[in-house]
Amino acid sequence: MTPATPGATGAIPGAPPGPAPAVPAAPASGISARIEGAAGCILLDRPRALNALDAAMIDGVAAALRAFRDDPAVQLVLLEGAGGRAFCAGGDVRMVRNAALAGDADAIEGFFAAEYALNRAIAEFPKPWISLIDGICMGGGIGLSVHGSHRVVTEHAVLAMPETAIALFPDVGTSFVLPRLPGSLGHWLALTGARLHGAEAVEAGLATHFTPREDLPALRAALLAGDAAAVEAHARPVPPGTVAAKAAAVDRCFAGNSLPAILAALGAENTDWAREQLAILRRMSPTSLCVTRELLRRGGALDLAGCLHTELALTRTVTRHPDFTEGVRAVLVDKDNAPRWTPPTIEAVDPAAIRALFGD
Repeated sequence: MTPATPGATGAIPGAPPGPAPAVPAAPASGISARIEGAAGCILLDRPRALNALDAAMIDGVAAALRAFRDDPAVQLVLLEGAGGRAFCAGGDVRMVRNAALAGDADAIEGFFAAEYALNRAIAEFPKPWISLIDGICMGGGIGLSVHGSHRVVTEHAVLAMPETAIALFPDVGTSFVLPRLPGSLGHWLALTGARLHGAEAVEAGLATHFTPREDLPALRAALLAGDAAAVEAHARPVPPGTVAAKAAAVDRCFAGNSLPAILAALGAENTDWAREQLAILRRMSPTSLCVTRELLRRGGALDLAGCLHTELALTRTVTRHPDFTEGVRAVLVDKDNAPRWTPPTIEAVDPAAIRALFGD
């Protein structure tokens, strides 16, 4: 789950005009779902909020998934974001913060349980689940796409899991995905919230195909005919690039078995990139960094269902930690970007306190 900022409105390139049969869903759910040709089409439609997920949108996508799964006329699902700026910029962390401040554990539980159930349902969906990612895709947007069969990015795509900035942790099943990326890449992405642009997401393994924005209308038209193979036909090759160039340094610095070890490795690297990573880590919630590192360690030995179960349990404790409400305040509410973390440094984090957040 990742916060989003207001964005502009607009239309999806290549979207055909005219009505189509609607899949049952609440009219004000923030999504539209309909059958077009042989495709079940889901449009995330809160462009002013960069299509950030709220509870109604989660329920709407889940309802569409169930309808499309059981409809023999639907050969594949096509997932897009409205507005031209974002696929989905995250989840409704303001609501979760408000619920945490009010002591409303049921609201927090309900939100995360529904979101994670949807993530698992996408992973188990028996038909191609194709996301066209043309803009920002973070947090909850990663959860809607990364568990599907096809993740198509354009040169305008930006993928990230920046939860440590708001004292949460990489969730929506990414504790399963990130440890399985090459080398220590997933640990670097999880701890720093580093952003992958366009083809970099394919290099890293979070996306499956790269297609330029100008080619999306033709790809979309082919997909509406039910031809999932069109994704490959419209994809451009992605040669080794910036991700490959920094892979050795990422492996040297982020393979440490503790946060202090990672900090020491970055200090020994003595490069501009390493100094930048050190500065980033020093800005993040120390508790969140330690939770994230431990979560990915555990996630590497679990299946997706086990990871989602662990993440849901972790939301019950992490959202009660003072860093969570403080992190959301600093980034989204007051926007002063000056959080006061408890404890204030990585070195001051008690390992026993981290184990307690996991229920150990």
